[in-house]
Amino acid sequence: MSIAKITEVTSSSKKSFDDALQKGVKRASKTIKNISSVWVKDQNATVVNGKIDEYRVTMKITFVLD
Repeated sequence: MSIAKITEVTSSSKKSFDDALQKGVKRASKTIKNISSVWVKDQNATVVNGKIDEYRVTMKITFVLD
């Protein structure tokens, strides 16, 4: 039987939502092993002078415990 755990992570990027997601998973994988899935909980962006300045993604990362 496998046991999984879920942790919530927020990541940001100046490029895109996809880049923010990739950065979040890459950083999480440095300390979390056996990542099996990612669920995007929320996306938002900051705006400066009428242009998007930063993309932010809040995700739930699922990983299987050893």
